[in-house]
Amino acid sequence: MAKTISPKALHDLIAANAQEFAVVDVRGERAFSDGHLMHAISVPLGRLEIMIGTLVPRLTTAIFVTDGGEGLSDKAAKKLEEIGYTNVAILEGGTPGWGKTGYEIYSGFNVPSKAFGEFVEHHFGTPSVSAEELKEMLDSGQKMIVLDSRPMDEFEVMNIPTATCCPGGELAYRIHEVAPDPDTTVVVNCAGRTRSILGAQSLINSGIPNKVVALRNGTMGWHLSGFNLERGNLRPTALNLSSASIDDARDRAETVAKRYGVSKVNRATAEEWLLDKNRTTLLLDVRHPHEYEAGHIPGSISAPGGQLVQATDRYAGVRGSRLILVDDANLVRATMTAHWLLQMHWDVYVLEEGLPMHDLEVGKQKVPALMPPSVEYANVDKTKTLLDNGWIPVDVATSRDYRKGHIPGAWWLTRARIEDVVKNLPEDAKGFVTTSEDGLVASYAAAELSNLTGKSAVALQGGTAAWVSAGQSLETGETNLADEPDDVWLKPYERKGGVLEDFMREYLTWEIDLIKQIERDDLVSFKSV
Repeated sequence: MAKTISPKALHDLIAANAQEFAVVDVRGERAFSDGHLMHAISVPLGRLEIMIGTLVPRLTTAIFVTDGGEGLSDKAAKKLEEIGYTNVAILEGGTPGWGKTGYEIYSGFNVPSKAFGEFVEHHFGTPSVSAEELKEMLDSGQKMIVLDSRPMDEFEVMNIPTATCCPGGELAYRIHEVAPDPDTTVVVNCAGRTRSILGAQSLINSGIPNKVVALRNGTMGWHLSGFNLERGNLRPTALNLSSASIDDARDRAETVAKRYGVSKVNRATAEEWLLDKNRTTLLLDVRHPHEYEAGHIPGSISAPGGQLVQATDRYAGVRGSRLILVDDANLVRATMTAHWLLQMHWDVYVLEEGLPMHDLEVGKQKVPALMPPSVEYANVDKTKTLLDNGWIPVDVATSRDYRKGHIPGAWWLTRARIEDVVKNLPEDAKGFVTTSEDGLVASYAAAELSNLTGKSAVALQGGTAAWVSAGQSLETGETNLADEPDDVWLKPYERKGGVLEDFMREYLTWEIDLIKQIERDDLVSFKSV
């Protein structure tokens, strides 16, 4: 049985900053967002085996497991020890116990990065314009560009008219190509605040001659001001850069590196660090995802620079670990990303000379699924045959992915509560075919369903993605729910059961108020450079 740690002991360990550790909250995203420790990472129990290996790769890392006091920590600690983690402890009283001891509890998601964004605005005085001011600028024909610093999948949902998609990590790299005239005003926006602030300040820190401002409160602020948003656009900034643009970006990045103390590491030392059994080192590829898929260092994690800074807890789960950033030979994106991570107190380095030209791996990032279950798999054709013969598809993807599209007739549940909700599945099912977005979670659920029901269960090889690739249709919506779809944190514009504008105002107020909360927290600080 796992040992325990008191809230005070954990507080003092974090404050001492003398060892690396991971605080792992194993509740679902929704419960996590209702209140959690600042340093906690969200690793829902139902996805533990497929998330923990990337976030906490070293088995001897100190892991402190927490929940909402409902007993999930006990299950998670047992599972972690079965996987092979040797230094696991449960936080006494869970997250409520932490709060009762008098320590800060934070709501929301990606809180360290969101709080940092508010700190940056206050510290640097990042200039911004309101939605009304931007609308006037656009209507007057002012020489300007609007750069949306979110990834394309978010840009496609909604964008400011005339804006182009330029994810935050790409801004300093591509700005000379898209705004070579210093008289062009650059407006940076995101959905809310963080990436607008950090994106605009990145360009200012890089020293470009243009006037740069953030759009205050982003697309949500634009909508709240009564202006129309465009939807369904795929409008990227220039992907191919001229040699003059690259030279300009590289020179500015080198200036940033000197000013902020960005360090480089050569490949030989990086390889030594990655083999170090006493310290966690993460290899994070900050290039655009399509560049990563075209060729990357085996074992590296795809972490586009802008997303890495604004959601660091999604990529680096171990506080006190070393981060090595991989880029192309120009090192612009890695340098700009590193200068922010340093201010967030990460031990970060840029890989010298960038990506090697040989021994690369192609394709998407491989997920290290730990303790793979003994389960039978079915391809799409076999799955269709089983479904025609009375088997039931059971989808254990996130409720967000299930809502977007699932196998017709599928039932949904979250794996973390499978023991409690299996009774809600059709009793007349001949057997079960489990699926999830990529099939990983489904493989674990298949074995559990078979044990719980006594019926046969197989996992769809490749999950719902394989079903789609085979040309099969999907249905959408929240059909056939065997469980409450409360597993994911929803963005304001994804929420239901209320007024959209109220959700947006609530979110923006939460972001702004973070600066007050971190001022009360003795465990939170950022560097002032």
